[in-house]
Amino acid sequence: MKSTFVATVALVFATSSFAAAQTPANPMHGSLKAVFDTLKGNIAKTAEKVPEDLYSFKPTPEVRSLGQLIGHISDAQFGMCATAAGEKPPQNGIEKSATTKAALSKALNDSIAYCDKVFAGLNDTKGMEVIKFFTGPTTRLGVLAFNNAHSYEHYGNLVTYMRLKNIVPPSSEKPGGN
Repeated sequence: MKSTFVATVALVFATSSFAAAQTPANPMHGSLKAVFDTLKGNIAKTAEKVPEDLYSFKPTPEVRSLGQLIGHISDAQFGMCATAAGEKPPQNGIEKSATTKAALSKALNDSIAYCDKVFAGLNDTKGMEVIKFFTGPTTRLGVLAFNNAHSYEHYGNLVTYMRLKNIVPPSSEKPGGN
């Protein structure tokens, strides 16, 4: 019985040591960044993949055009990532001012690069600081989580627009092509 107890205790310590060695230093930050990395790839590929003549496409008159959605995502990413960083957005007004594929793609890629910079400046400790956000007091990482959710919401719109035009969305592409 004593040897079973000793073996069990040894196994518990070995397992917890192994688990601790496998836990990343900043698991919350890392999880949110991994989601953002997937998201940014899909949105950037969408901006590249869709031909310029479809940037003005609206499934119905009362919704944003495909280009306006890309501008809106860009504006929102600049705004939310700036909030998480405690900074002023470096750009805004993209949805209302940019109309070409080149200008919108550049703005989107700039917003992605800015958010990557903000992620690089945070860790779980700094990310848990509570800041002002339009939804109320929120952690810095909470703001970035909201950005991910918001951008995915509009990526869903973009997917619908692409499907209506018989374009396979990046998230549905098979490796090596459509």
